[in-house]
Amino acid sequence: MPINLTEPLAWGTASGDAETFLDNLQANILKGHVRDHLTLLFVRFDDAAEGATFLREVGALAKSARRHLDEVQAFKTGVPLSDVASYVGLGVTAAGYAAIGVPTVPGDPRFAQPGGMKASRPALHDPPVSTWEPGYRDDLHAVVLVGDAESAEGRQIMTVQAVLDLVTDGVVVVCQESGHSLVNGDGHGIEHFGYVDGRSQPLFLVEDVAGETEGADGATVWDPAFPLDQLVVADPAAPDPGVHFGSYFVFRKLEQNVSLFKQAERDLADKLGLEGEDRERAGAMLIGRFEDGTPVTLQSAAGAHEPVMNDFTYDSDVTGSKCPHLAHIRTTNPRGSGGAPGGGPGDPAFERSHLMARRGQTYGHRSDDPNGEVEPEDRPSGGVGLLFMAYNADLGNQFEFTQAAWANNPAFPFTSPTQPVGLDQVIGQGPRPDDLHCPVSWGGGGGDNLAPAAQAPQSVTLKGGQYFFMPSLAFLASL
Repeated sequence: MPINLTEPLAWGTASGDAETFLDNLQANILKGHVRDHLTLLFVRFDDAAEGATFLREVGALAKSARRHLDEVQAFKTGVPLSDVASYVGLGVTAAGYAAIGVPTVPGDPRFAQPGGMKASRPALHDPPVSTWEPGYRDDLHAVVLVGDAESAEGRQIMTVQAVLDLVTDGVVVVCQESGHSLVNGDGHGIEHFGYVDGRSQPLFLVEDVAGETEGADGATVWDPAFPLDQLVVADPAAPDPGVHFGSYFVFRKLEQNVSLFKQAERDLADKLGLEGEDRERAGAMLIGRFEDGTPVTLQSAAGAHEPVMNDFTYDSDVTGSKCPHLAHIRTTNPRGSGGAPGGGPGDPAFERSHLMARRGQTYGHRSDDPNGEVEPEDRPSGGVGLLFMAYNADLGNQFEFTQAAWANNPAFPFTSPTQPVGLDQVIGQGPRPDDLHCPVSWGGGGGDNLAPAAQAPQSVTLKGGQYFFMPSLAFLASL
């Protein structure tokens, strides 16, 4: 029976084509693989045969989605993470396919365009390539990801070395990145501004959807289930594209100026006249969540919920009197509140079609506590950030749309065509309107409750990136 790409997959009962699909899809795509320690090796192929051999041999180290899911299930029954192998993932650029002489390449036009992500730079408002870190300025042909759990750092280092041992004279490691997880006092993953990160993921497995909604009075207002065809596409160079699939992989190194962003939080709280614990709401209005992950549209203060709340929409906050429209999580996932060009209600299904599976990892070391009481000037101004990674079935409709039409668009949401709202206050790039309007009191009605305040300065800078395709294991084995 053909794989049904229009709905999530029940992997536990998969058989036939669905089982073959799982056995040949790389891990970390359908479900994030544990990678508290992550190394990325970006390579160039100077010899076609040696490049193909390298891809085949690294592919033999990669685990399938099926094996990964079996390991997750075993872990739930008490099998320790020390008994499983490191995660190894492998992506190839369009230039990489050409370098090894493979004529049939994935057909996404953004992937196939000369330069890949570089060619989309004007639409994304990315900085000039000349300002990127040197390793990202020239052609990249492949990326290898090696990740493992906190308790298996030594094994992760050994796996990285096993990959490096496969490098030959015709395979050049252009640059290398290392990331490690940041967690708060509750053990939740955070990014360098100090906020819980990684929530509100689209889910592509029936079993994960059930786990997300269990205990939430039966789930509800936000449906986390998404179809497979929003994540995976047939691998055209594989032996059987009917059952061999891959996914487009976005990588962006995003440096965070924590000092600048924390000063922007303080300035906003001062401008709105917030006092006491209510000052924390300033940062929550820029992000959309308090540091512990509580959505500001649901509560006016942090709430220490377990798990971090995700079952919500903005139906009770149409005017942005609780969560401003330009808050990061509202801009990148408007949950039906984006409106339509020219005014009027938006189409939630259309908005959902732009979401992608994110697999980010923080990088850089710091001496201060991300959630501590530290003066902005004592926070890092560089050297730390996010290795942004995401899987897409359509780069233009998912990653590029989210960045260009939502995050970088001062007229989004399309609810007030005559009054620019502002850019995404975290990842928005480009000219910023003179001011933003944030609620002085949480949920207060009327225009008098919206006070003008300066847009938060851009505190996230792209240092380099590229588009890759994560091919099927069957393709890699066939090289």
